[in-house]
Amino acid sequence: MTSVISDPNLIESTHVASPRAKRLSETRGLAGSNVSYAGSARVRFPLETIVNSPEEALLAEEVIRNRNFALMSAVLTSAGLAFMPFIGGNENLRWVLLAGLGVCFIQSVWNWFSLRRPENFTAGRTLILALTALTTGFLAILFWGVFSAASSMVILGLYFFGRSTFTRSAYVVLALCLIAQASLASLIASGRMVDPGLFPLANQSAVIIALTQAIILSLYCIAFWLARTARDSTLRAMDDLVAARRVVHQRDAQLQEVRQELDRALVVGGAGRYTDQTLGGYRLGMLIGRGGMGEVYEASHGQTGHIAAVKLLHPNLLTNKDSVERFLREASAASAIDSPHAVKIIASADASDPLPYLIMERLHGNDLGYFLRKRGRLAPRQLIEVCQQVATVIDAASSRGIVHRDLKPQNLFLANQPNGNSIWKVLDFGASKLGHHSGTLTEGRVVGTPGYLSPEQACGEDVDGSADRYGLAAIAYRAITGRAPFVGNDLPAILFKVVHGMPPQPTSLATVPLAVDTVLAVGLAKRSGDRFETAAEFADALELAIRGGHDDWIERRAEALLADLPWGYRPKAHRPPLKP
Repeated sequence: MTSVISDPNLIESTHVASPRAKRLSETRGLAGSNVSYAGSARVRFPLETIVNSPEEALLAEEVIRNRNFALMSAVLTSAGLAFMPFIGGNENLRWVLLAGLGVCFIQSVWNWFSLRRPENFTAGRTLILALTALTTGFLAILFWGVFSAASSMVILGLYFFGRSTFTRSAYVVLALCLIAQASLASLIASGRMVDPGLFPLANQSAVIIALTQAIILSLYCIAFWLARTARDSTLRAMDDLVAARRVVHQRDAQLQEVRQELDRALVVGGAGRYTDQTLGGYRLGMLIGRGGMGEVYEASHGQTGHIAAVKLLHPNLLTNKDSVERFLREASAASAIDSPHAVKIIASADASDPLPYLIMERLHGNDLGYFLRKRGRLAPRQLIEVCQQVATVIDAASSRGIVHRDLKPQNLFLANQPNGNSIWKVLDFGASKLGHHSGTLTEGRVVGTPGYLSPEQACGEDVDGSADRYGLAAIAYRAITGRAPFVGNDLPAILFKVVHGMPPQPTSLATVPLAVDTVLAVGLAKRSGDRFETAAEFADALELAIRGGHDDWIERRAEALLADLPWGYRPKAHRPPLKP
């Protein structure tokens, strides 16, 4: 597959998790893409679990731990059922304990089979398992003796359930254990209940009895506290690790961007091969830009002194008819868009000119790539401003059958205005597709920058305005998270991810409202028909999400899309690109 790529050398930054400051409440589940937005406590994983945060890693571990606990419980209860008939003690209590062991065995086996599918793991299921084990455990304590060593088995259970993701359920278990132990001990010690245990209470003073129970209850609390602190310590350690990794990888990505910018800077700012020549009445001055297809010079009009920018096709491409037509296409595309946010074309070469050129307004300022390299991310207000202004160009172009096809941070320019204000402008329509063209210039080749092009572009298919709306969503993802949606070490790897994968969840990389996830999920949808109908609709939805609002319809659409292809999905093997 031949490619026309303007910036293929992007570096992938390993996905890292969110800091603990933005952990979500358990009532909304985890921040994972496959968590229901309806607010249920059900946690849904795909069969191949995708971990996006330390909380999700611990939850995945807890699912496995609960399954192992169910297996261990089934083995112990089956052993209890086998040996209980041969043990003395209170006959009635033995039958009750046998019934409890039977119920616990059935539930343990059911849990073991059920938790093969992690999506079956819920807060309710955890609480039911805990209550069943608690009831059976205290029946066993009553059978052996409330004041015997049997109470120590509760310590293990409390440590196990104390590490649960579902905090409220864990505290309910602790409270019930304390109440059950204290109540049984009080009833027996006061004589209101006959001790039925195999090791009944000996003649001990009230002080010794109270001290013993105080120690037991304290051990319960200590076991629970150790479990919770161990969980918190693990999360903190994981947060610190992934935060450090995030800094390293983001710096690597920024360093690569700076290197690319330095490479460009080394070849601009001085005289170029066409300096001092006159084209279209403009005398060319210093070289101010260079790209894959041409060079840009600052120029002044010979009579009026008007300053402009003149873009010339690279000499190596002058003999390529398609390259010349694509170069001049920029004049047709940009001139057809009635928007102050599209770069203004002053004049262009005609068929009689030996050297193709475009005379454009001279812009002063910096592109979005510069700000992202400098700051890593954009402030919410700035991002909203970028999306809203660029959206006007995308929609205006789409209404005229024009598709830019190469939206990326380097093609969005914050231009200083004479009145002191600044506005965003969309640059470089050279790769655009015009409605009145057949689209054969690219001959099925991939046109665009890998990290920001749409899946249909990655497949070399014909595109419409939805491709540019995808590009705007990809730029917003970069500005929010600090990394492009899809990056890799080589072009095929990036294109494969674009078509078949999903980037890490935005809220796992940045502190933003959950509604931002839903908006970007729709904006980055694989099928063009699943995306927003207009760029303005996307910009408005993103603004609403950033400001803390949400749209139920967008959330339902995002949940359906993520159920099919969740955030962070990484296909294991390369396969031929599929049509979306």
